Amino acid sequence: MASNDNRGGVARLVLLVMALSACVSAPDPRPAQAAASAPQTSRPATNSWPIRQAPNPPLPYRAVSQNDAPSPTLVSAIRNLGQGFRGKVGIAVRRIDADWTVAWNGTALFPQQSVSKFWVALTFLDAVDRGKLRLTDTTTITKNDLTLFHQPSAAMVKAGGWTTSYSDLMRRAMTQSDNTANDTLLRAVGGPDAVRSYLARRMIKDVRFGPGERLLQATTAGLDWRQDYSIGRNFYTARSRLPMAARVKALDNYLANPPDGAAPTAIVGALAKLKQGDMLSAESTRLLLTVMAEAKTGPQRIKGGVPLGWSYLHKTGTGQDLAPRSTGYNDIGIMTAPDGTSYAVAVLIGSTTVSIPERWALMQGVAKAVAANHQR
Repeated sequence: MASNDNRGGVARLVLLVMALSACVSAPDPRPAQAAASAPQTSRPATNSWPIRQAPNPPLPYRAVSQNDAPSPTLVSAIRNLGQGFRGKVGIAVRRIDADWTVAWNGTALFPQQSVSKFWVALTFLDAVDRGKLRLTDTTTITKNDLTLFHQPSAAMVKAGGWTTSYSDLMRRAMTQSDNTANDTLLRAVGGPDAVRSYLARRMIKDVRFGPGERLLQATTAGLDWRQDYSIGRNFYTARSRLPMAARVKALDNYLANPPDGAAPTAIVGALAKLKQGDMLSAESTRLLLTVMAEAKTGPQRIKGGVPLGWSYLHKTGTGQDLAPRSTGYNDIGIMTAPDGTSYAVAVLIGSTTVSIPERWALMQGVAKAVAANHQR
């Protein structure tokens, strides 16, 4: 029989074990109560807590590509070409399969001159895509439709007029820079407002479209348009009779705020969208790119610097001269490497006093810089 002391020691030991067990295993009643009161649901338990969207969620993972940024040597080359040129120049280069553009004065507005024929062709083909016009539709051009400066189609207009298709007019405007062909096509699509509407619908910003060749060129020279200016050298004669101060003022006003002004970065953005099929239907896209590849103007501009094995399709523009200044000396287009990679390129010389070979050297230098830094 155990003693009283032993029985007391055993009792104390039992009480101690029970106290320790309670400290370890007794649950906190609050989570259990919360769980008991929560509504039953089949969704995961985490959905019962407030979930807030991250303010800047990370982008999905993708492999880093060298195409995501321009070559530093290309950036340096474009800057050096822009800085070293004596005159106001804008340059932009955009790799079409990447999201970068290299530019010098890229957002400034430069006079486009005949580069604006590109927008007329786009608007016309968009009208074809929407069933408003057909490529085979015809029109008759009379002497009252003639413009000025470069218009080879004027030789086709006889006493009874000249009838041709809109498709032919577009090709003449884009490959020969024919002003009468372009203005006739412009009237067919609905005039300048139709072009501006197309640009707005396609989200092309920083591109202005002027009033058409006759009004634009007359105002730039300081004249009011008269239809007899379209005959022979009547325009040149009338312009030469103006006081020099009037001509200088008119040209200065035009260059300060060109009604046909466009930013180089906006132009290469539109060229990239065209190449990617975001401006026209697939059929119209192929047609316009094919026509631009047949351009006969400006062989010594950007095209003169495009290396063997590459291709270049484009549209040029050339403005009026008032010695010693030349204005609106431009070239825009798409360079494509032998591996199929394409670059949209724009060089717009707003005003300069340098010789034509020096302008060619600048434009060719841009083409050579693009090719030299391809795949770097």
